Amino acid sequence: MVFPQIKAFIQARTSKQAGDAAEDAALLHLQQAGLRLLERNYRTPGRGGGEIDLIMRAPDATVVFIEVRQRKSASHGGAGASVSGVKQRRVVFAARHYLMQLHELPPCRFDVVLLEQGKIEWLRAAFDAA
Repeated sequence: MVFPQIKAFIQARTSKQAGDAAEDAALLHLQQAGLRLLERNYRTPGRGGGEIDLIMRAPDATVVFIEVRQRKSASHGGAGASVSGVKQRRVVFAARHYLMQLHELPPCRFDVVLLEQGKIEWLRAAFDAA
């Protein structure tokens, strides 16, 4: 299924427009799978922190921290290759900051949604906090 947001991503003129369209498409895809949005573009305060594209709650109450990556082509390793160890550490850092605000620690996982060549791929538990 091709979402209008994916078409917007493909037709985007700036990387900001492409990123916004990719996040919109990922959000819609995950909501259709039953996840509920908690936060979008969560950032830690200060410089050098982390950012999480989407924070959602799965039907089983798991808090899911989601990194959305997009590429127009698979050259240079594609979207999946762009989730480096440094990027994972920044997402984990931001997730720990987010979780400090909660009274109880829920079950959590780190997912990645890849958008490439008009297709969406959802990688559940793509990496961990170790």
